[in-house]
Amino acid sequence: MRVIAAMSGGVDSSVAAARMVDAGHEVVGVHLALSRTSAASAAGSRGCCTLDDARDARRVADLLGIPFYVWDLSERFSEDVVADFIDEYRQGRTPNPCMRCNERIKFSAVLDRARAMDFDAVATGHYARIVAGPDGAEMHRAVDPEKDQSYVLGVLTADQLAHSLFPLGDDLKSTVREEAAQRGLLIASKPDSHDICFIPDGDTAAFLHARLGTAPGDIVDAESGDVVARHEGAYAFTIGQRRGLNLRVPAEDGSPRYVVDVDVETRTVTVGAPELLDVDVIEGIRPIWAGAAIGEVDIEVFVQVRAHGTPVPARARLVGGRVIVDLTEPIRGLARGQAVVLYDGTRVVGSATVDATHRVTRA
Repeated sequence: MRVIAAMSGGVDSSVAAARMVDAGHEVVGVHLALSRTSAASAAGSRGCCTLDDARDARRVADLLGIPFYVWDLSERFSEDVVADFIDEYRQGRTPNPCMRCNERIKFSAVLDRARAMDFDAVATGHYARIVAGPDGAEMHRAVDPEKDQSYVLGVLTADQLAHSLFPLGDDLKSTVREEAAQRGLLIASKPDSHDICFIPDGDTAAFLHARLGTAPGDIVDAESGDVVARHEGAYAFTIGQRRGLNLRVPAEDGSPRYVVDVDVETRTVTVGAPELLDVDVIEGIRPIWAGAAIGEVDIEVFVQVRAHGTPVPARARLVGGRVIVDLTEPIRGLARGQAVVLYDGTRVVGSATVDATHRVTRA
C-alpha cells in the first residue's frame, strides 16, 4: 500500500512509521505545521507540533530512508480548532480541542489530501485497534488501557477508519519505547505531549481573557443564592472546576465548593456541593457513527466522557437526531461541549457532543 505516515516527532508516530516501512509499504512521512507563531515552541511546553518536533520527525524519516514533507495546515487549524475552541467557551461550553483536531485536521484534511494523491491510508501513532468486522472496519480499544486513545478517536467515521492504520494498538507503551531505543531513535525517551498545543503555558483562562476580554459577573452559592465572589468572565469557568474560584465566603460547613453551572448570558457562575454535579441522563448532538447508527430502540452500551475516564454502563437511543443516554450510575462533573463516546464492549459505536445533562430521582 501507499501510506502517509503522520509524524509528530514523538516516540509513537516514529515507531508507527518504522513499522509501516518494515511491512513493505511505500511510506511517505508528513509532519503537520499547525502554527505560524513561535508560541507553540515555548520553553517547558509539552504540547505537540513545535519546531523541535518537526526537526525530530525529519531526523527519524532520514533514518528510515523515507521521503519527508511538512504540510502547512495552520490556517485551517486556526479556523477549525482554535477559533472553534474560543467560540465554544464564549458560549459557556467546554470543548475538547484534540478531538476537534482529529475530526477536522488529522483525519479529514490530511486523509482527504492523502486520498486525492492516490495514497491508500494514513498511519498514526495513536493507541487504538482497527479490526475487520462483518460490516467493515471497526475501531476497538487499545491493548494498553493506560494509553488507549479510542475516546479521542471517537469522532472518526466508518469511511475514515477504512483508510486509517494504527500500528501500535496491540502494544504496551513500554514496549514501544523499548523498540524505539533498539532502532536507535534519539526520541526514544522523549516525554509524551500533554498540553493543549496552542496554549503551551497551560493557562487556558489567560488565553481566553486575552481573546474574549473581560465580562465581570457574580459567583453565587447554589444553596443560599448569596454572592460569594466576583469574576472577570464566566466563559473561563467549566463545570466541576474547584481551583481559581477565590471565594470570599466559605461554605457553612466548611466543605469545598465546585462550579455547578455557568450562565454566560447573565454572567453568573454558580458554585455548590459536589453532589450537585451528578448527572445520569445525557443528551448529545451532532452524532458521528463509526459504523451503523443506533436507532430509536434502547441498546445496551458503555459510555465514556473523558479521555481516560471509567466506562459506565448505559442505555442509548436516537430521538430526533439527538443521542439520549440513560446511565445506570451517575457521572460527576460533565459539561456541555464535552464528548460522550459509546462503546459496545471494546468497539467504538460512535460519539456525540454533550448538549444537556439531567439528574433523575430514582426509587
